[in-house]
Amino acid sequence: MAKVTFDELLDAGVHFGHLSRKWNPNMAPYIFGEKKGIHIIDLNKTVVKLEEASSALKQIAKSGKKILFVATKKQAKDIVSEKVSAIGMPFVTERWPGGMLTNFVTIRKAVRKMSNIEKMGVDGTAATLSKRERLQLDRTYQKMQKNLGSIADMNRVPAALFVIDIMKEHIAVAEAKRLNIPVFAMVDTNSDPRKVDFAIPSNDDATKSISKILDVVIESIADGLSERKADKTEEGENKGGEGRGRKKTTAEA
Repeated sequence: MAKVTFDELLDAGVHFGHLSRKWNPNMAPYIFGEKKGIHIIDLNKTVVKLEEASSALKQIAKSGKKILFVATKKQAKDIVSEKVSAIGMPFVTERWPGGMLTNFVTIRKAVRKMSNIEKMGVDGTAATLSKRERLQLDRTYQKMQKNLGSIADMNRVPAALFVIDIMKEHIAVAEAKRLNIPVFAMVDTNSDPRKVDFAIPSNDDATKSISKILDVVIESIADGLSERKADKTEEGENKGGEGRGRKKTTAEA
């Protein structure tokens, strides 16, 4: 599993919190002190919490379930889309569609509509439409692709959410809690860590900090996926060996 050191987090600026006057008192256990009016996060606790979260995420990935990443803030969206795409997990980096989880059936209908529009372009149906109709269809598809393209392969609600900035993504967090979906999150000093299951005390505003935390998380998930693949390969080989053994016994009989 991926490991991270105190110094690596320090170099990435993970320790910088918000202005002390904007703090959430529930973050007190994770605050080391204050410097020039800014709260400093205790990175020793960040290391522990990050390892706990990474271990749990690895097991979820190993079980074959999906983890949905949510990050619509400007500093995080490009980082998330790039890194999460590499491991094939779904993500939301544009506006969070209300009901994404609590009304998942409707979201799936929208995804199917997007797929149908794609098929119209492939089978030539779109070519039979008027120029105005094609233009309107293309605009609809582009909008849907932007908002839903990254979750097109998510056929059921995810097993977990990973959120960057729980204050900004409060609707996503609320929907997950309503469905008892565990929430993993980068939690800054202005947020309430009690609202998520796995809080990683960290700077959720700086790109370097977000990138560093994601690197650790993504590597752990990738490890889980690799172990799952290895287990399935071994299982297949064992079944093949058992099958050959049975056939030989029958022939000898």
